[in-house]
Amino acid sequence: MSDVWHPLSWKNFPALQQPDWPDPQALDETRRNLSGYPPLVFAGEVRSLKAHLARVAKGEAFLLQGGDCAESFNDFRANAIRDKLKVLLQMAVILTHGISKPVIKVGRIAGQFAKPRSSPMETRNGVSLPSFRGESINDPDFTLEARQPDPGRLERAYFQSASTLNLLRAFTHGGYADLTRLHTWNQDFVANSPQGQRYALLADQLTSSLKFMDAIGVNAKNTPQLRDIEYFTSHEALILEYESALTRQDSITGDWYDCSAHMIWIGERTRQTDGAHVEFLRGVKNPLGVKIGHTATSDEILRLCDLLNPENEPGRLTLIGRFGHNQILRVLPDLLRSVRQEGRQVVWSCDPMHGNTYSAPSGHKTRHLDEIMTELRHFFAILQAEGVWPGGVHFELTGDDVTECVGGSHDIREEHLAERYETTCDPRLNAAQSLDIAFLVAEAMRASQSR
Repeated sequence: MSDVWHPLSWKNFPALQQPDWPDPQALDETRRNLSGYPPLVFAGEVRSLKAHLARVAKGEAFLLQGGDCAESFNDFRANAIRDKLKVLLQMAVILTHGISKPVIKVGRIAGQFAKPRSSPMETRNGVSLPSFRGESINDPDFTLEARQPDPGRLERAYFQSASTLNLLRAFTHGGYADLTRLHTWNQDFVANSPQGQRYALLADQLTSSLKFMDAIGVNAKNTPQLRDIEYFTSHEALILEYESALTRQDSITGDWYDCSAHMIWIGERTRQTDGAHVEFLRGVKNPLGVKIGHTATSDEILRLCDLLNPENEPGRLTLIGRFGHNQILRVLPDLLRSVRQEGRQVVWSCDPMHGNTYSAPSGHKTRHLDEIMTELRHFFAILQAEGVWPGGVHFELTGDDVTECVGGSHDIREEHLAERYETTCDPRLNAAQSLDIAFLVAEAMRASQSR
């Protein structure tokens, strides 16, 4: 790593998964423009999230992180943003009620426009073109023109993120997140499912409790926690030209913050300890995540802890496991023991999505809820056995009625995938499946706490 960090010191290190920008002059102009734009988030908000995550690291709260695999320019609608928020609010209510601890809500939103790819090229019917890398880089249409990286898309991603954040702040502080609206968060296509009906019963119980509290003088007018919520944003810090251009020095502390999101993470493909992504992220004060797959070793994880959290600060670093249901039992226990024995202060979170992706006979990438739930159950059981707090979960989900993952209370099958398969990249849980997962997590957490 560099002796002296600055927002562009990452350029001295190998940077994987970066686009091959065809016009360096256009990229320089985009970088200059982004550097002059206002920050998307502010240092005080970032410090607030880090304080909440410190409570998670101490076993006093729980992290719920979720949203789109990759955001889309073409699906930029107020209703879509609202419905993603709605799903996370429902899941948070289920979890808060189930585990009796605060739930920290972090969306994969307002910045999740780029994706790493396993291959730089994609081949269809004998034709090879550059892979789709997310809409901040190129277009999903399979043509040579569409697949050319365009730095102007980074600015479009910035402005869409700014608009999304503006709407989210209006929803979360304008009354939409008021707990008296519990029933209005249940969507029509979810309401008739078993888990939707179960959510409605829970909402009835909580509404009765809120009426009792109001009768004794505790209500949304005098208790802001019942009316407003803190909702934070996150994305993978993949495109380093974008992230470094939005890095600002805080006028109060002098510290550097990546102001593109409250929390940013490094992916499984870019977590090399001598790589550009680790070099960049080690210098910003945001809460950081690192995705960890089944090939990770204890030495690698401890080295990442040293580089990204040298002061061993609770709330700074979240390790997000994405092992797969058939690998987690083999890999996670040793990693847990190594990190615990070295006294590292980290949040352990489970991403049960990425390790359980497969191709259906139709050619659609998908995930089965049974395998997602199996990995989650293993995660909670392993951490409970090792005496470590299971700090969070991380999902790719949407509020739309899509058919991208199979299983769940609506019994989506592989033959149903083509009906409403809308993702531009990886398959997402729909709202009903997200509630399936939330109830499972609450039950697994309750069982772990009782033991």
